[in-house]
Amino acid sequence: MNDPRFSVLAQKQINTLKEFGHIITFDQDTLVFDVGDNNYDFYVILEGEIQIKDPIRDEVVGTHGVHQFTGDSSMLSNRRIPFSAHAPKGTTVLCIKPEVLKEVISKHSDISDVLLSAFIQRQETMLREFIGGIKVIGSEKSKETYQLRDFMEKNHIWHTFLNTDTSEEAKALLESFGLTHDDLPILINITGEMFKKPSLAELAQQTGVLTEFGDDIFDVLVVGAGPSGLAASVYAASEGLSVVTIDGNAPGGQAGKSTKIENYLGFPTGISGTDLANKAYIQAQKFGCNISIPHKAEKVEYNGSYFTLCASNDRHIKAKSIIAATGANYRRLPIDTIEKFEGSGVFYSATGMNASACKNELVGVVGGGNSAGQAALFLADHAAEVHVIIRGDDLGAKMSDYLVQRIYASPNIIVQKSSNVVQLNGAHHLESLVLDTEGSEQTIGITNLFTFIGAKPCTEWLNRIVAMDDKGFIYTGQDVIEAAMTKCSIFEQRKPQSLESSIPGFFAVGDVRKGSVKRVASAVGEGSMAISQVHQYLSELKMNQ
Repeated sequence: MNDPRFSVLAQKQINTLKEFGHIITFDQDTLVFDVGDNNYDFYVILEGEIQIKDPIRDEVVGTHGVHQFTGDSSMLSNRRIPFSAHAPKGTTVLCIKPEVLKEVISKHSDISDVLLSAFIQRQETMLREFIGGIKVIGSEKSKETYQLRDFMEKNHIWHTFLNTDTSEEAKALLESFGLTHDDLPILINITGEMFKKPSLAELAQQTGVLTEFGDDIFDVLVVGAGPSGLAASVYAASEGLSVVTIDGNAPGGQAGKSTKIENYLGFPTGISGTDLANKAYIQAQKFGCNISIPHKAEKVEYNGSYFTLCASNDRHIKAKSIIAATGANYRRLPIDTIEKFEGSGVFYSATGMNASACKNELVGVVGGGNSAGQAALFLADHAAEVHVIIRGDDLGAKMSDYLVQRIYASPNIIVQKSSNVVQLNGAHHLESLVLDTEGSEQTIGITNLFTFIGAKPCTEWLNRIVAMDDKGFIYTGQDVIEAAMTKCSIFEQRKPQSLESSIPGFFAVGDVRKGSVKRVASAVGEGSMAISQVHQYLSELKMNQ
């Protein structure tokens, strides 16, 4: 049976690839790329072999033979490769530059299918089966450590966590480096460099997730890499627009927090939000979209010709049009001490990383929507008990029926109706909470609380440059007209398009838009539809120049 990770290219495909590269025969054993490289060549083996080595364990993890090829999904971006590759003397290869490979993938679908399938499978195998990558050393109960791990988990960055609370290896590393708990968390990158208390920006730079932009004016800037933003990115790039996409944390948005989406068309057995986001992330890069994380939008300016976005990490990005896809964040519980426990007992998503910390523990899930239901079922496979806490008395009011039925069928899920969390207890990590049920209070030893309540639009960065409702959701289309906010001369000649805001060329899609349907499928639909409207605006802009 053919292993897609080690696919063999057909001779016809190799002949096509020869038009884009050059042939090399190595006259000695050669290191063709090294661990930590982020701009390395793609090789098709014509004679001989290339060995892929894990430098940490100093062992061969894979060998590519004749008509097989090197590389993984990092070739579509600037991510650093965690392995090295060695070609024995006499090996003959076809060498293609990474920027040329992207052109090949975009133009030749038969080759693209083989390469991308292998790239994705290799990444998944590395993350699932191999121990290694970046080392994170810290306490499982530390908020700062959690932020680093959460970022790497959601961005599919290969890493190993060493818990100083339980790991002898972690304690030995601290001692060997002469470090104390005050230096935590510690990051040791794939080349062995050590960083004390690194920021997310430093981590992103070390892995290549954070990329640089020139001073070009892009056709479209997508702000936010949730389902709607990624859909817009894919369609814009595939239709030849120059597009850059940024996000403040990770691809996926609210959908990325769903452990299993079972009602998304085309996935009868379901797909996790993070897997859906990762595949869309790779798909957008396949067509040439520039994606950089973490870039948080801070302010946007418009000079009548183009927009300038001021983002975190001192970046200024210029674009003729903008698509706001920043979505909405779950609201905090109205408890004074909530911030103290965020990342150390209170969380806003449930991932595999959280599951390991919940083993045999009491867990709480606040919220009655689908994300809360999916999280409860996922955590129930690991926790001793899962308490689903809702303010109303009907779990099915906002949750899909299939989730409701499974929750009631789960022996270790308890539904707490007409209830609110009113107090959190613990010194450094959550130890218990107080639950108010219709005026009657009880203390429950819940150590991990996951909240999925409300939806606060992420529009602070706009400084009300476009029209919004009193909750901060962006008016588009007919709502702009009804809000009497059409102050631009272009709107004297035409009406705003259905996803266009009160400024021509500024579009809003997904949860951030007033009136949007809070479902993954509708978000994807809006993101793709927005690009046809961007095309119309850009042609209009060109005519007026």
